[in-house]
Order: sequence, then structure tokens, then C-alpha cells
Amino acid sequence: MTRVWTAGGVVGLLAILAAACGGDPVAPMPETEAAAAPAMSDAEVPGFEVPRFEVDRDWPNLPNGWELGITSSVAVDANDHVWLLHRPRILHHPSDAPPVVEIDPDGNYVQGWGGMSDEYDWPHSEHGIAIDDDGNVWITGNNPYPGTGEDDSDDMLLKFTRDGEFLMQLGGRNTSMGNTYTESLHTATDLSVYNGEVYISDGYGNRRVIVFDAATGEYRRMWGAFGNEAVDDPPAEDLERMAAGQPGDGPQQFSGVPHNIGVSNDGIVYVSDRGNRRIQAFTTDGEYLAQGFVNRDAEGLTTAGIAFSTDPGQRFLYTPDFHWGHIWILDRKTLRALDHFGEQTAEPGDFRQPHDVATDSQGNLYVAEVGPGARAQKLVYKGLR
Repeated sequence: MTRVWTAGGVVGLLAILAAACGGDPVAPMPETEAAAAPAMSDAEVPGFEVPRFEVDRDWPNLPNGWELGITSSVAVDANDHVWLLHRPRILHHPSDAPPVVEIDPDGNYVQGWGGMSDEYDWPHSEHGIAIDDDGNVWITGNNPYPGTGEDDSDDMLLKFTRDGEFLMQLGGRNTSMGNTYTESLHTATDLSVYNGEVYISDGYGNRRVIVFDAATGEYRRMWGAFGNEAVDDPPAEDLERMAAGQPGDGPQQFSGVPHNIGVSNDGIVYVSDRGNRRIQAFTTDGEYLAQGFVNRDAEGLTTAGIAFSTDPGQRFLYTPDFHWGHIWILDRKTLRALDHFGEQTAEPGDFRQPHDVATDSQGNLYVAEVGPGARAQKLVYKGLR
């Protein structure tokens, strides 16, 4: 593990969770500014334990000499099959593999599918993938994107069976009418299905979380940063991204792109506001709970994915650091950064523009890298130490 220069600014969830469990409230952790970086990471303190991982250099095993294109997203289903979403038609990094690739627990190719169709609007630039409890596959896109050769906006949400049979589409090409429009997305980034609802970080074109019924596609609710109302024309200061090391809570809207979303087993919704280097936590109804910063002092984009450890309490939250090539390990309940690993190199176990992350039931991590990485990696869980 490398030394951690962690971002400050953490507000705990402990008071909320204690009250919800009937216990005495615990005072929230006060916000600390980025300048107060510790001399050593928590993981370097004797007796402190965090998860450790080792890269599997032979994963995945793809047929036909295929190599992945720009790999934007990764998900794991209930059978520990890994689902990869990549962009095979990108002109500067093409691939012969289909856009959706399924890998079994042994790392072998199972099937692949996806692509343009007259039946639905497949995205020009594939971005987010999620698998629901029934094994259905959900996909978002983010065009316009360099290298697609297309100008149309990917404003759709697609749902398929695990074998690629089309089930449902919300929105389509060029269908968005703004941040308050409920019948379409606007180059949405990521999604998570929980308790019969699909939660979407509708991020590049819009600045919101939006929720639909996963069976019918019916609109349910939406919200902005801090649980604020999602609006079309926020104040100018709420459209600006935070500068590196900037103190304070940050913009009152998701000005840094709500890039990823995940819902924990206890129903807490976590959203990566990538350009503002922060993760915000909400109830499933959009009530704001807390935020924590990830590499707050750093230039560039940081938090770019949400995944949870697979212990019963999901003690840890994992998030890639897009610009700096790390995987950060956070305490999920306090959103406190504990440690990180990986650097911005091409070596196995390092990461170039890590873009998404997922875990399987054994605690292993899977990381998707866009350009110049353009690959997916498996990090084998080696326990706490």
C-alpha cells in the first residue's frame, strides 16, 4: 500500500444510523479541511486493518484473440458472473468483441451481445451497466463522445434479458428536454437497481438522480445534490466545479457530473460527484445524509465508481480515482478515506483512467478502465491486514 494523503471533509452517517436502529445518536464527525492531511494513513497505524488485493494477471480469458475496447463499466450478477460494457466502435480504439461481455467465475467468456438495432436505440457510446435481481441487464450511453463519428445524444435507458432479448426503453436519441424532464435521460452515466426501482445518475447532460419503476418504467422521483430540487437553471455558483483543496461543502447541485451511483444493502444511495471530488449519501427518497471528499487536494477528476465490500455490514466502500489511478477504500458509514492502492501506469494492478468498479460475493474487485487503459482487471481479495 502507498502512503495516503487523504482529502478532508467528512460528515458521518452514525447519528442517522444509530437513531434508525433505536440507539442513542452519535455526534457527526466535524468537517476537516483538505490542508489538514495526516502524516500517515489510517492503514499504517498499528492494528488498523483494511482489505488487501492481488491482481489476477490472466483474467479475463476472451476468445478469438479479442481485446476489449474502451471499457466503461462493470457489474457482477448474483452468480458471480462479471458483465463488461465497452465501446467496440470507437474509431481510435476499435474491438471485435461485442459491446456486452459476460465472464464466468473462472474468468472464461460466456457470451456477448449488443449493438445497433431497428428495435431500440443502442447508444453510440456505451457508458453504464447494471444487473438486477432477476438477471436483467440495464444500459446507458453518453454520446456525443470523441471517436464515435456521431453527434446524436444518447438519452436512453435500455433493459434486456441476460441473453440480450430487448425488454424496455426509456427516452431515446435526442429526446431530453432538460434537467426536470421525466420521460428521458440526457447522456446518463450509471445506474443501480434496488427494491424494484432503478436509480440513475443522470450526469453528463443533466445534474440529478432520477428513479423509475424497474418493471414499468414509470417515473418515481428525482433530486439534486444535498437533496435539493433538480432544476433547469441553477445559480451560476452551483454550476461551477470545486477547485482542488477548496474548503466548504461545495456547490448545491451536482456540478461535477454525478458519475456513478450505488445502493447499499441497508438502502443508502451513494452518488459520485466526480468533478467535485465528493461522494454524497441519501435515503432512497432523496433525503441528504452526508458527504465525504476523495483526494480533495488533487487536481483533476477523482471518484468514478461505487462498490461495497461483501461482508454482512458492507463496512467498506470502494471508489476509483479517475485522474490519479488509485482505488480508494472508504469507511462506508462515515465516508472517511482509509487507504488507497494503485498508480497511473499500464502495469497490471495499476490503473489508467479507472472508470467503474464492482465486487463479487467473494470480495474480489473488478475495475473498468477507459482510454488509455482500455481494459478490465480482477483484483483478488486477500483478506484484512
